[in-house]
Amino acid sequence: MADRYEIALEIIDGPFSASSWQRAYGDVVTNAAMGWSGLDWEWREFSWGLLFMVAFPSEDEYLAWRNTPAVVAALDAVPDPVNGLVFHRGWGGTSGSGEPRRGEPMAGAGGAEVPVPVETVLDDAVADVVREAIGTGDVRTAASA
Repeated sequence: MADRYEIALEIIDGPFSASSWQRAYGDVVTNAAMGWSGLDWEWREFSWGLLFMVAFPSEDEYLAWRNTPAVVAALDAVPDPVNGLVFHRGWGGTSGSGEPRRGEPMAGAGGAEVPVPVETVLDDAVADVVREAIGTGDVRTAASA
């Protein structure tokens, strides 16, 4: 969708949980987005924190929302202000490309199993240890069988 500017914010747990931050600031952030020409929004909760995805008609609208005092104050109060706030262009933290993702490569595409030669060095070393342990020279290895 080329007519949307999508952004995803990761709010990562810190000294307190991101979900408690959402209870305190989530409505402020969401209402500010929808009041500032936001087109769509979604919250997702993960074991590491939260993901807030929001779409605007343009990058300029996003930047205006991002610089509103309420949003600045809310983002300044995230649980880990040093490493706990990550912005990604696109919905869900994707690259933001308007093109759908291509399918994954097929398993084994062009690959073939390569035969691996059997090593007898380890077998001989184990046989030597066994010979010493049982006191006989009559121990067969895989290489001598």
